[in-house]
Amino acid sequence: MPLPLFAAVPTPTAEENHHPTPPLLRALSRAGSACIALALGVTLAGCAVGPDYSGPPQLDMPAHWSAQTASRRQTGTLDRWWLRLRDPLLGRLIEQAVEANPSVAKAKAVVREARATVQQTGAGLFPSVSGSASVTDNKTSAGSASAVADTAPYTLHQASFDSSWELDLFGGTARSIEAAVRGEQSAEQDLRDSLVTLIGDVAAYYVEARGYQARIALAQRTAVSQRDTEKLTRSKYEAGSGNAVDLAKATAQAASTEANVPTYRAALAADIHRLGILLGRPPDGVAALMARRAPVPAPRMPLPTGLPADLLMSRPDVAGAERKLAQATAKIGAAEADRYPAISLTGSVGTSALRAGDLAKYSSVSWSVGPSVTVPVFDAGKRLATVRISEAQRDQAFATFHSTLLTAFEDVENALVSLSQEHIRAAKLTEAAKNYREAARLSRSLFETGSASFIDVLDAERSLYSAEDSLIQSKVSAAKDYISLAKALGGGWSDPVDTSTPVIVDSNTGPHFRETVK
Repeated sequence: MPLPLFAAVPTPTAEENHHPTPPLLRALSRAGSACIALALGVTLAGCAVGPDYSGPPQLDMPAHWSAQTASRRQTGTLDRWWLRLRDPLLGRLIEQAVEANPSVAKAKAVVREARATVQQTGAGLFPSVSGSASVTDNKTSAGSASAVADTAPYTLHQASFDSSWELDLFGGTARSIEAAVRGEQSAEQDLRDSLVTLIGDVAAYYVEARGYQARIALAQRTAVSQRDTEKLTRSKYEAGSGNAVDLAKATAQAASTEANVPTYRAALAADIHRLGILLGRPPDGVAALMARRAPVPAPRMPLPTGLPADLLMSRPDVAGAERKLAQATAKIGAAEADRYPAISLTGSVGTSALRAGDLAKYSSVSWSVGPSVTVPVFDAGKRLATVRISEAQRDQAFATFHSTLLTAFEDVENALVSLSQEHIRAAKLTEAAKNYREAARLSRSLFETGSASFIDVLDAERSLYSAEDSLIQSKVSAAKDYISLAKALGGGWSDPVDTSTPVIVDSNTGPHFRETVK
């Protein structure tokens, strides 16, 4: 049990009566010396309980990517990988998204919360001191047990300081601080992961939007050509050298191509709206910027893939999961320390006087200081169960880390395969479009001279449109695979991110009259 906060006032010696130091300061000096001596003795004997985290677990990792041999492995940096797409507007959109995206703002707030938690937990290593003061009017009547006569009314001024300090004898507070610091590191990695996801999403939706613009232009251009074929067929029909079936087919093919335009425009609008939301704007917030058509961004340089082991450092979701594992390990020690005795130093100094000016000079002084020990005797296994819960949570964090790492491997492998195969597909589609374009030109020329049937023209134009549309989709897929690979490798924002400024800055937070609650 702790000692009483106020002990009897010691009788001053003759020397102390003539000492120039006020009694209150002498009492504080005595109490402080005793506290410091005892605290140093206990702290030097301090220890830690619970497991020590020795770094990321050793897991089996491949030596190189299966879709890319070691000799072809690219090295370098993933910083600002989107610049390799060579689209200035995309770069501006990404910068604006980093500044204004709500998900990033939330991740910044989580970082601030984690840092404040570290500060809050770290305060447990230091003493807490509180002060109090009072002024009371007093009078004692003769009828009370302690008074034989009435006393004159008097005013009593009192002031006191109370302090307590729980010594971190078994490292419980240190483990809690360790967990809080690792929680802060995990929050910072989550912020990086939010940036990786955001940048990848902005780039992907931008590429899709440019792809739909290209498909709209192709459909409109093809429809114009098919309408010309319809006019030619109508002229032949009216001249008696054609038939109604060919004319109906020519009209139907042009209308079918034109029918694709509204579908593509709806998809384009959805992508533009999504871009606006990602930038923290209304859905049509970037419509004006996207009004002018531009080509589908095409990557000019390969991405540096590095080694599979690099994902532990470069990919923020993996690094964040590893930090959460370290945090869960530290929490085991904090729970284990709660099963051991706790030692606290408590102290109090109080003074009272009839005048406020005498509180620190000619006043009555009382002080107390001493240790208190709390020993867990019986709790029906509650503290032990808390340790077991922490151990189970650590195992869950390890499983999450392992799963996140395996998913990262899968993402990179899939992106590498998709990107390499899409390059092969694009080359074949380019060759097909080139030959279909020549076939359409020749069949149209032969049809005009009557040397070819209308079926040949119809088939050639349909095949050309399909090949060119597939080629555009292939360019979009290649760019998106490139973006997916950058995301899978952990590429994102490399510049410092300001997390200290809150989104909402409160004002008039001091004492004031409360406004009507709305």
